[in-house]
Formats: sequence, structure tokens, C-alpha cells
Amino acid sequence: MNDLIATAEGLVVGVRGKRLRAGTISWKGIPYAAPPVGPLRFRAPQPAPPLKGKFLANRYGKAEIQDKLYTATGAGGFQPMSEDCLTLNVFSPDRISATPRPVMVFIHGGAYLLGATATPLYDGALLAKAGGVIVVTIQYRFGPFGCLDFSQFSSPGRKIDDNLCLRDQVAALEWVQRNIASFGGDPDNVTVFGESAGGSAVTALLATPAAEGLFHKAIAQSPANELNLSKDTADHLAGEFVKMLADRSYRAGSGGAPIEKSRALELLHSASPEVLHKVGKKLTAYTPQSGLGEFLPFGPTFGTDYLPEEPNQAARHGNTHPVPLIIGTNRDEANLFTKGMSLLPGNNRDSLEGVFPTGEEVFVSVPDPASRTELVEAYRVGHRGGDPVHMLGDSVFWGPAVPFIEGHAAAGNPTYVYRYDFDTKVLRATGMRATHAMELFPVFGMFRSFGAGLAAGDWRNTGKITRVMQGHWSTFARTSQPELQWTRYTAEHRDTMVFDVHSRMVSDPYPERREAWMRAHGQVPA
Repeated sequence: MNDLIATAEGLVVGVRGKRLRAGTISWKGIPYAAPPVGPLRFRAPQPAPPLKGKFLANRYGKAEIQDKLYTATGAGGFQPMSEDCLTLNVFSPDRISATPRPVMVFIHGGAYLLGATATPLYDGALLAKAGGVIVVTIQYRFGPFGCLDFSQFSSPGRKIDDNLCLRDQVAALEWVQRNIASFGGDPDNVTVFGESAGGSAVTALLATPAAEGLFHKAIAQSPANELNLSKDTADHLAGEFVKMLADRSYRAGSGGAPIEKSRALELLHSASPEVLHKVGKKLTAYTPQSGLGEFLPFGPTFGTDYLPEEPNQAARHGNTHPVPLIIGTNRDEANLFTKGMSLLPGNNRDSLEGVFPTGEEVFVSVPDPASRTELVEAYRVGHRGGDPVHMLGDSVFWGPAVPFIEGHAAAGNPTYVYRYDFDTKVLRATGMRATHAMELFPVFGMFRSFGAGLAAGDWRNTGKITRVMQGHWSTFARTSQPELQWTRYTAEHRDTMVFDVHSRMVSDPYPERREAWMRAHGQVPA
């Protein structure tokens, strides 16, 4: 396959892989939209300008503004950051295929406040090579730059658009439709997949009218489906953000008159990226104590023209795009947060003491006391009954995914559900087990590379789980269904694939908890 590709925007030159990545070609840092800077800050993505000459696509584009820690690319290495971050990367086998290859477009996670496609875990070369697919990874705006709705301050002379993160993702999918055939990909066979906030973005795109027809199947890995904000909540948080921008000593939530629209526009456009990021961190600290029922301030805004319904409600009403879906979570989601990253409500073991019997520390997004009580009772018994850390993980990931699963499947869409239980000796020794994001290692083939330290002493099992999961993911991308042993999720059986050393199908693994989550979200269990 030629590494010089003619796209609609110009010529791009790729790089052939070496060592483990031998047999692949990558094209990195390709702009899919104009730089969202200056007058384009807080605007919907605009068309990318034509490329000049031959664009050498040999390095990742810049990451969105965030804490430097989260841009690490290796020992002592960090990806540069900038508002000018709307780029994507393409990975392909280097051999020519007789037919167009399936395309898999990946959306990274990070709670809508961090993440970069340059993170080694997201290297798409090994998945492309093993699955015979084209992998595309995309950088998008998040935090205050893309996931906080400032449109209330828009004016006829200076417009601000909502849902910039979703608009960026749609723009990237439109780039794929225009260009992926030139890379040997099939624009009529596109799978969008993502993990954590990226998984939430997938479920949001399934409810986004502008995304219709841009992808043909979807994979949502550990989606946090509560990371969507009502228009009223988003407006309140944006108002508090602007107050803090106007007066750095202002404490969010302490009241005061709203900032006049023209002043707000001036502040938002004149502030440096670093200042916007710092104020975003202050807003993040305020949100869990705000009484809004949210634990993070960033995410898509529903109740807007661009995202009319909250994704779970869209699924409940049968309004998600009618495409096949793989969706699932990990057995020990919360361990990463109770032992490391502080992003979840009540996310350390000390603060979780006393969670039983009220659950108020954990179920911040469940306002009804009776529903919280039912959920707590459901977690007292059965597998890991009485474990507040397990309950915490489910409260953010599996629990809010249940109503989406039920609604999407009930509408007749082929739906395949999984739970990831696999861990290694190292993960068991550290207490992480099958925690958040661990399934990315086999999906991207990273137990042989970036994650080799986690696989120490478990090379045979990590190789096996990698083959199994890459097989299911790439077969699904190619045929719209995973490999034969994985059966559909229906109201009659609720079949669930459990990924482990010996992967297996189980039926409705936690019925009492599932029913409690369904009732908490207004669904009637069948």
C-alpha cells in the first residue's frame, strides 16, 4: 500500500511501522477542521484549510489544554498542548486488500477534562494489523473549551455554539466519510467506539441527529452515562464559570448578580487558554458540592437542538440511531479511582465508610430517596454484597448503562453486552484487578507493548484475552455481529459475555440490581 494518500484537503505522507508495528502504516496529526482559535473559539468546527504541499503525517497533533500529567507519552515525555487540537490519526495494514476494509473510529476517554490520542495505549496499529481494519483515533475539545455550554452568552455579532465536543466528533466522522476510501477503508462500514467519557460520547452520538448515517455500528466501553448535563444545569455551571473568570476571588455557588452578556463574551474570548483551564479546575472542585446532582461539570448538553434528549431517555423512547451495539463495563471499575485518580463521588475508602444504609455519597444522580434505598438494599446481598467500592463503580458505569442497554435493545437493535473480569498477577497484587480502562490493553493489543509490565508472568493468558477481544471487536466491525459464541441481549435472556481467562456467556448476572437501576431511571422491569 502506498504511504502517500490524496485526501480532499491535500496530500498526506504516512510512516511504515517497525518491530511490533511492522506491516502497518500510520498517518498522524491530520487536521480534520480549522484551528478553533481566535474568533473560532467556542464555535462549531469549521472546514479544515487545504494542506500545503505534502503533509508529513509522522507525529501526533497537539493535545487539548489539560494538566500536563495526563499528556504523558513515556518516560519524561509529554505531548504538547494547544487549543489548536482538532486532528486525527489513521492506522492501516500495509498490504492492499481486495475489498475495502472496515473502519473503526476511536474516541478517547478522560471524564471530558483530559486525554490525548498520543497516549501510547491508544496506538491503533496493532488492532489494525490483527483485525485487518482501518483504525482512526480523534482528538476533540473538552473541559471548558468543548464540554461547557456557553451559548447563553451568544450574540448576533459573536456566536457561541453548544455541544462543541459532539460537533468535533461529528466533524471527524464527516472527514472519514470524505477521505477514508483513499486509505483503503469502507465509508459504508464505519464503527464508532470509545471508552469511559469516549463510551459516553458514543451513546450521546447515538442520540445526536447530526450523526445519523455517519457510522453503522457502535461500541461503548465503560460509558459513564451520567456525564450529560441538562440545559439548565449547564447554564448554571457556565454562569458560575464566568463569575470566577471575572473575579478570581469569587467562590462558586456564593451567589451574586449574573455577568452581563457582553462582558461575559469579552471575558471568554480574551482569557488565555491557561486561565480558562485553571477556572475549569475550580469549577470541577465546586460541582460535587453544588447540589446539582452532578459530580463533574463537563459533558454534552441535552435539551438543545443538537442533542434533543438525554441519551438514556432517547434509548428509552426508541430514538437512538438503529445500529448494532456492543456495550459493557468492567467488574472492578472503581478500584482505579479509590486507589489513584480522584474523579468519582465518594471516591476513597474512608469517605465510603457509612455509605450503607443511605447511599447518598454514591448515588448523587439518583434524587429519589426510595430509589436510593432500593439500590442500597440490592447491593447488600449477592456478589460482593456490602462492598461500597463495587457499588461506587456500578453507580457511575454499569448502573447508568442499564437503561440505555434496555432501551436500545427493546427497539429491536442488535445489542451485545459484556463484563470484563480478566486480571493479571500484577493487577491482583496491586489490588486494581479488572478496573477501569483495563480492557483497552487487549483491545489495542497493548499487553505486548505499552502494558507489558502488567502482563509479567501472564504472557499466555494476556495473549489469549487479546486474541479473543480483538477477534470480537474486528468481527463486529466487519459483519455487524461479534463472533458466534456471543449471543444477543434481549429482554427474555439478557445474555452477557464475561471476558476472562475462560470467557463465557451468562444470563442476567445481577437481576435484582438491574431491576433497581431500571426503576431508578423510570423503566419498568420486564
